[in-house]
Amino acid sequence: MEVYLDTRAVRQIRVSAQEAMEEDDTESLREDILEAFTEEQVEEIERRLDSGDLFEFLTDVLDEWSGEDVEELFELLETQLGEYGIDLKTENKNNEEEDEEEEDDEEPVGEDLEDDYFDD
Repeated sequence: MEVYLDTRAVRQIRVSAQEAMEEDDTESLREDILEAFTEEQVEEIERRLDSGDLFEFLTDVLDEWSGEDVEELFELLETQLGEYGIDLKTENKNNEEEDEEEEDDEEPVGEDLEDDYFDD
């Protein structure tokens, strides 16, 4: 089963994780992660979990998380969900790679204009 988190959800989790790191409190983060999934996704995930409770699962993941790196949190979520046959996909990860490629291809604004207007 594949579960997709859209860019908005990934961004919200990142912001919440950053706040959790600063405040040393994961309660809001757990709730934000839970809210990132649709009701259908939660139901399907809970069917696959041993405990049958996504909230409890997220509590365990956050207990394992060092609280020092947002990427580590996403890796933990992917790994732990993967153990139950759930492939977590984030649109943000794919978009970041595309954005980096586009930035490399873009010419700096204004530099080509100088050549056009000041040809000798």
